Amino acid sequence: MDRFADMRMFVTVAEAGSISAAADRLGVAKSAVSRRLADLETRLGVELLHRTTRRLALTDSGRAFWERSQRILADLEEAEQEVSQAHGAIGGKLKVALPLGFGMLHLAPLIAEFQALHPAIEFDLDFNDRQIDLMQEGFDLAIRIARLADSSLIARRLAPVRHAVCASPAYLARHGTPTRAADLARHPGLVYSNLANPALWPYTGPDGQPGSVQVPVRLRANNGEYLCQAAIAGLGVLLHPTFFLRDALDRGDLVTLLADHGWPVVDAYAVYPPTRHLSRRVRAFVDFLAARLAGEPRWDRPGSSA
Repeated sequence: MDRFADMRMFVTVAEAGSISAAADRLGVAKSAVSRRLADLETRLGVELLHRTTRRLALTDSGRAFWERSQRILADLEEAEQEVSQAHGAIGGKLKVALPLGFGMLHLAPLIAEFQALHPAIEFDLDFNDRQIDLMQEGFDLAIRIARLADSSLIARRLAPVRHAVCASPAYLARHGTPTRAADLARHPGLVYSNLANPALWPYTGPDGQPGSVQVPVRLRANNGEYLCQAAIAGLGVLLHPTFFLRDALDRGDLVTLLADHGWPVVDAYAVYPPTRHLSRRVRAFVDFLAARLAGEPRWDRPGSSA
């Protein structure tokens, strides 16, 4: 009887949400996982999972066993790493979820740099703007740009993500330049469709008073790079993260509008599950990102795109 193997199997089932998905992750037959799970429940004398036709859910006993199993397995992994990596080498797989635009523009070069420093690291990267469930989908960590809601995840702030309103010189030549936030209500907006209310643009005025303006939508898209290209093409005005805009602003393809107003600021975070011992590779990667992104972000420094 291999109790560690039983724990790994149970943790995988709990995180995958189904026996078939867990079997795929473990590379074994579904029947083998079902049999081993039944044997584990019989040995413990408790039901660990509620079974329905659609998915599995942890019982109270199952949740307690899952949390303790995670800690024990993390301790075991940490102990093995300390012994096998006596000279400080870091290895193993890192499964990371990243936002598409920010990940491609600003994190991809850092990932390459980290992997050059630690060639034994194997990355499994998911570039996607969807909100993933780290535990259910088996991710080690995710990079998120948001005002984080309370959750069971641990978050480490990496960098501020500021926004700016902009348009192309050709668009402004045809339609005029807004001088007040209220003027934006008369300009066609290019909006990011993954937001709850993408056409409502909040701001802080030059007098420090908060406000918002509803822009008429000309174009919606769920891809930030496409919206930037649409603004360069003169299709309308755009409220957008500055990490998308830096190169276009430096080239003069876009012009910042209403710079005396304050536009939304959110943060980029590394988020990961709350295990007692964070694996060395996850800790090293998060520390590396925090160090490289410390201070004023490159994308907020004019001329840094050169």
